[in-house]
Amino acid sequence: MDSEGFREAAISSIDEIISYFDNIGTRSVVSTVEPGYLRKLLPSTAPEEGEPWADIQRDMEAKILPGITHWQHPGFHAFFPCATSYPSILGELYSSALSGACFNWICSPAVTELETIVLDWLARMLNLPACYLSTGPTRGGGVIQGSASEAVVTAMVAARDKYVRETTPMDLSEDAHDDFIAHKRSRMVALATTMTHSSTKKAAIILGVRFQAIPVRAEDNYALTEPVLAAALADCRARGLEPFFLTATLGTTDTCAVDDFAGITAALEAHNAPDTPGEVWVHVDAAYAGAALVCPEVQTATHIARIARFHSFDMNMHKWLLTNFDASCLFVRDRNWFIQALSINQAIYATGSSASTASDGGLVTDYREWQIPLGRRFRSLKIWFVMRTYGVKGLQAYIRRTTKLGEDFAEWMRARNGLFEILTGPSFSLTVFRVKGQTEEESNARTKRLCEGVNASGKMWVSNTVLDGKFAIRMMTGVRATEKEHVEAAFKLLVDMAGEIVKS
Repeated sequence: MDSEGFREAAISSIDEIISYFDNIGTRSVVSTVEPGYLRKLLPSTAPEEGEPWADIQRDMEAKILPGITHWQHPGFHAFFPCATSYPSILGELYSSALSGACFNWICSPAVTELETIVLDWLARMLNLPACYLSTGPTRGGGVIQGSASEAVVTAMVAARDKYVRETTPMDLSEDAHDDFIAHKRSRMVALATTMTHSSTKKAAIILGVRFQAIPVRAEDNYALTEPVLAAALADCRARGLEPFFLTATLGTTDTCAVDDFAGITAALEAHNAPDTPGEVWVHVDAAYAGAALVCPEVQTATHIARIARFHSFDMNMHKWLLTNFDASCLFVRDRNWFIQALSINQAIYATGSSASTASDGGLVTDYREWQIPLGRRFRSLKIWFVMRTYGVKGLQAYIRRTTKLGEDFAEWMRARNGLFEILTGPSFSLTVFRVKGQTEEESNARTKRLCEGVNASGKMWVSNTVLDGKFAIRMMTGVRATEKEHVEAAFKLLVDMAGEIVKS
């Protein structure tokens, strides 16, 4: 494909993408294909000769889109949104054109420097404490990861390294040192609640450390509180375990609960006695709800200033801030924690030019030392485009509009309290509810039938959870294309189907 061919193909593709977004509401939300459908449609080997772009493009609609579940559909109310927008798409286009591994500063200075700048913009926009800025008092800063799960692994690696360094005696022989660390790692435990995203447990599995889930209660709105954490820490001590990592959550996956940051701080201050070396690293997982911190009222309500005592904070712009996957923004209070744990230098990384001394002398940030992979894409470009196109006020308006849709939905649910029961919410545009029944079993059965029925309709898609044995539906209203008319239509469908289920 030459320049002219690319121009024609790009114009045609952009037109098709615009048409896709303009008409997405006419499609079924969830794909209805059978497993293995695509293998039946495609040849078993790659073509020997190149094919015209027009033929390839036709196959997008004919063969690929039938296998797509449309996350940008106004009837998508399942999980959390996986946002995109035209400025973000343009950022990806430029990033693809400027493709490079960009593992250190000289590989493309703009890639590194723009990332530092836009993540400082984001930290200020979210009103994170100054310690999370690249110019802050502890030389913290942000780095773009692929996902919140990658962010948890990265933070846990740094936490493990930090804890081991702080708790290992300096006067051991080499063999005794290795034996001591091996034994210590066998006793180290990462903590999270039963509502915390599974990525913390997976990170512990990857690192080969123990994991302990802390049960949380409905009476606490499924949030982690001081007494519950204090009891979990005491239990670990009694069993000879050493807690070194805790994931605190701002917006849990099931219910969008916010853990008690003040209570967590108090419990850990009591646990980290002055004569006890090592401290528990606290990582705040705000993957979805962290986006709402662009609104000052959310900053106040969540007491975000309290995380100055914590170690790392992560939120996904690719969930609720109009930036397409992947753009998970991880902030750390002290960059040296990442660098000490993740720096591996090989001669090939140096370019032999005088510019490489910038990295060697610590004059620039080398983000390869802040992540698990070596190479990285120009992901900050799409964030820059989104922030400049929408501005802070535009992003605030989007969050407030979609939050209000969730509040409206919950209000309509409460008006039908003979039919529905709200278990949690509305919280950050999420409401968790179920159909009422005479017994727990009947309510669970009715709610499951309703969930299956609305998802089979093709008009909307919801997800489900189980809270204390109660089967429930999660209704989310955060998708960019979702308007009040779509939420009204979803509510009507839920009422009509639930009514038929109750009658049957």
